[in-house]
Amino acid sequence: MKPPYLPEQQEYEPPAAYEPPEDYQYNPVQEHRSLRDVLRRIWAPIAAIGAFLVKYGAVALKAKFLFSIFISFGVYLWIGGPWFAAGLIVLLFVHEMGHVIEAKRQGLPVSAPMFVPLLGAVITMRENPRDAWHEARIALAGPIVGSLGAAAIYALGVAEDSNRLKAIAFLGFFINLFNLLPIVPLDGGRAVAALHPALWLVGLVGLGALVVIRPNPILIIILVFAAMELWRRWQMRGHPAARAYYSVLPWQRVAVAATYFGLAVLLVLGMHETHVPRNF
Repeated sequence: MKPPYLPEQQEYEPPAAYEPPEDYQYNPVQEHRSLRDVLRRIWAPIAAIGAFLVKYGAVALKAKFLFSIFISFGVYLWIGGPWFAAGLIVLLFVHEMGHVIEAKRQGLPVSAPMFVPLLGAVITMRENPRDAWHEARIALAGPIVGSLGAAAIYALGVAEDSNRLKAIAFLGFFINLFNLLPIVPLDGGRAVAALHPALWLVGLVGLGALVVIRPNPILIIILVFAAMELWRRWQMRGHPAARAYYSVLPWQRVAVAATYFGLAVLLVLGMHETHVPRNF
């Protein structure tokens, strides 16, 4: 028998690659987005952020205290290093807590301290003190508690024989002494309101002379705010409410004067005791 017919096997040749004609032009399909689509894409993340702020806005506002510390610490770290930054933050916090404690003791609603880089820290009160006597007590509470904090750091520096801690204590005494300058909005200006408003003018002239002798952006800012506040209070000097506010009993005036000037002397002595060479 003959074997079945088998076709001859041919070698496999792959198909030739497709080549477009010479006159063919590539024209990809482009997606045309309407203005509505673009706005929808932009609005989606904005709406998500808005919903987040609505839901967690209160928490964010409460966290601004920590945020202000973080920012101020970074600025002071860049200026003087970690010891300077940490020491200054602690000193400012202790100082402001003196105001907070006294304000709360008087039943006034007060915020947590807010740190402002290069300008220290501030607190805000929704209500004003009853009169200049109570304002002076709140004002002096900051330097008093702040001075105690600086004295504690100095005692620790003596115990550890640390010039670095002594230098931080010196900074604390200086900050609290500077705050006793008799100009608003510094603590000294709010304190001397219970003594005599004329002391504001003395402080303003003295600060102006200091700016001329040693120009400094921070001092200039304080001088501008002090001049604006002094002018505002001068315009209100004849108002019955202003006269009642600055009506202070003699024994209250003596108490404020003794505390104010006595604290200033102690702070000068503290600065003298804690002064260390710059190359410690």
